[in-house]
Amino acid sequence: MIEVEAMADIAHYNAAFNRMYYACYYATVALLLKHKISASTHSGVKTMLSLHFVSTGKLSTDDGKLFISLFETRHSGDYDDFVYCDRELYDEYLPKARKFIEDIKDLIKQD
Repeated sequence: MIEVEAMADIAHYNAAFNRMYYACYYATVALLLKHKISASTHSGVKTMLSLHFVSTGKLSTDDGKLFISLFETRHSGDYDDFVYCDRELYDEYLPKARKFIEDIKDLIKQD
């Protein structure tokens, strides 16, 4: 999350969201790997997280919605024209992303 904060400090909020998404993405990939669940695309990771962890109640629906929202925001910020994230949105999402990563770490420690 150091890169996330560094990008926000210089008001590069699209880049901050990119790094925030990838921090959550790699945590999710680690969780899937621990459970021998494969996904070859970002959409596949999103689907497998929902199928194996959100729909089973192992992960909250809020965490599932956050991952989807970060996925969409990052994609728009990276690929769509004239999409700009701002400080307000960043401030809303950062604590949620931190909680998401902690929740994923807790799931990885189980078993």
